Amino acid sequence: MKKKKNKQAQINYLDLIPQRAEGMGWHRDRKDCVVLEVKNTGLFNRIAQKVFNKPEITNVHLDQQGSYLWPLIDGEKTVTELAALQKERFGDKAEPLYPRIVKYFQILESYHFVRFINMPEK
Repeated sequence: MKKKKNKQAQINYLDLIPQRAEGMGWHRDRKDCVVLEVKNTGLFNRIAQKVFNKPEITNVHLDQQGSYLWPLIDGEKTVTELAALQKERFGDKAEPLYPRIVKYFQILESYHFVRFINMPEK
């Protein structure tokens, strides 16, 4: 019996254009690393804030390379262009460049920190 091929389109993340989420606060810490400020909204979070003294804002600390990329995400540069800038800045420390940067953007997207303005429909 033949297996049917999965015809789900593969997404080429290198061609996508990331844009930071609106209202996402961020700042740099003493080590010049970016800290994303995520607001904990919703009913469950409000209950947890009152009952368990959970914070209203969670800080997400990016590593050195992520901190370099975050301010460059402008809704105009593709992931490929951002990868070239990262390679220029970090050289061999950025390797493996493309798998690493694609995973970085997949994680940012999964947490709704960025969205891709030219993402094809799934």
